[in-house]
Amino acid sequence: MRKVIQQLGIYKKDTYRCIGLTALEVIMEILMPFITAIIIDQGLEAKDLGVVYRFGGMMVVMAFLSLTFGGLAGKDAASAASGLAANLREAIYANIQTFSFSNIDHFSTPSLITRATTDVNTVRTTMHQIIRSLTRSPIMLVLATVMAFTISPHLALFFVGALPVLAVTLAIMMHIGQPRFRKMLIKMDDMNRAVQENLVNSRVVKAFVRGDYEAERFTGTAEELRHAQLSSSRLFTLTGPIQMGIMWTCTILLLLFGGR
Repeated sequence: MRKVIQQLGIYKKDTYRCIGLTALEVIMEILMPFITAIIIDQGLEAKDLGVVYRFGGMMVVMAFLSLTFGGLAGKDAASAASGLAANLREAIYANIQTFSFSNIDHFSTPSLITRATTDVNTVRTTMHQIIRSLTRSPIMLVLATVMAFTISPHLALFFVGALPVLAVTLAIMMHIGQPRFRKMLIKMDDMNRAVQENLVNSRVVKAFVRGDYEAERFTGTAEELRHAQLSSSRLFTLTGPIQMGIMWTCTILLLLFGGR
């Protein structure tokens, strides 16, 4: 991970700026419930329209600020992730040029193509999620927990109880998903190998009338890759529903016990 971060180069500024803007976006969102509470308690219940207009305008400004911070953070995250991918491709290409004959025999050409394309794109996507989602989530978790205990310590225990359930669920999914992703990369290498062989030896394939055979072989390889990709994707599509399920369960419990 340290080597990957070193490849950021000039894009480190975008990364740090994204983290700062994400923190400001979260702060704006966290303060919204408090402003709402002030409007209800001091404005609507006291029938003071001045308070409603004043703090309502403040909420509008905060919403626009949150939107602006989020948009700028997304722009910086995309710039940092794309820059990292570009630097990684250059570093991989430069490193391949230094390979000895034993290295060349060990790493096949399709495997190197996968490393420089699919794997780099995976790192780019992961980097984008780290500086956006994984930066936003801890900040949101800490601030939301503090705010929840400030409002009602007893009801905030629902959030504390949900965290271990969520952590264990994600850990289990990662444990199951890692072999599936490894299998998917192997199938990706196989497909790249089939493409390379047919492109390099196209004259030989035509000379021996092996076009139908090679087409059928490539179709089988592509189908195996499709199944491997579906197997890994289906698992991680459950992440969103599980998180939403836990969140809405907490919401229902809060409404049930808080309403009483």
